[in-house]
Amino acid sequence: MNIVVCIKQVPGTTQVKINPETGTLIRDGVEAVVNPFDEYAIEEAIRIREKVGGVVKVVTMGPPQAENALRSAIAMGADEGYLITDRAFAGSDTWATSYTLSSGIKTLGQVDLIICGKQAIDGDTAQVGPGIAEMLNLPYVAWVRKVEEITATTIKVERLMEEGYDVVEMPLPGLMTVVKEINTPRMASLKGKMKAKSATINTINASALSVDADKLGLKGSPTQVLRSFVPERKSGGEKISGEVPAMIDKIYNTIYDLGVVK
Repeated sequence: MNIVVCIKQVPGTTQVKINPETGTLIRDGVEAVVNPFDEYAIEEAIRIREKVGGVVKVVTMGPPQAENALRSAIAMGADEGYLITDRAFAGSDTWATSYTLSSGIKTLGQVDLIICGKQAIDGDTAQVGPGIAEMLNLPYVAWVRKVEEITATTIKVERLMEEGYDVVEMPLPGLMTVVKEINTPRMASLKGKMKAKSATINTINASALSVDADKLGLKGSPTQVLRSFVPERKSGGEKISGEVPAMIDKIYNTIYDLGVVK
């Protein structure tokens, strides 16, 4: 089975700073990590390969340094890494990203299953996975918490819902996005790290894709981020202790003074 995992390199959320003049993220000098939700996708792909055989190909779109994310995936156990990179892709929104990634996946030959994390922690849109499925005309199921059964032609999964879960059977080839409940990602072994260090990362640029240049990057993005900002810190709360009647009076008087009740 040929499995493709789409991953993203994101800045460590505790280290993010905002340029006060441009309102954009300052990425220079910020440590980048594999999007945490994508680690669950990598792990599930490896588990499926271990069960039914096949190849796990990991794909990311980004600047040259994004190959570090691919090496992390190979260290975990993925077989091949593909970096889709070109200045023409800069400024892509989720639509343009989905278009570019789907175009890159088309160059990989037969694909039986595509797995994505449910969303990236830097954008939280959860749009790219479904967008890829739409552009490749594939069936997809989101928020998968368990793979119950997989064959050469179908996959049966549990899809997490607000209350409980659905059992969904999807024909293959198809795409699924996974949630953290699906597994516990493995730690990379020393052997895996050594393999990743010497692995060849396959690079795909715009000229290698059959794409419309007007649909790439900022030019091809129907949406743009106008400003990013760090939320204002809220002032500390007040801890109330003592006898219950006195605490009730204190709480009531406080919310009365705030105008919450009259």
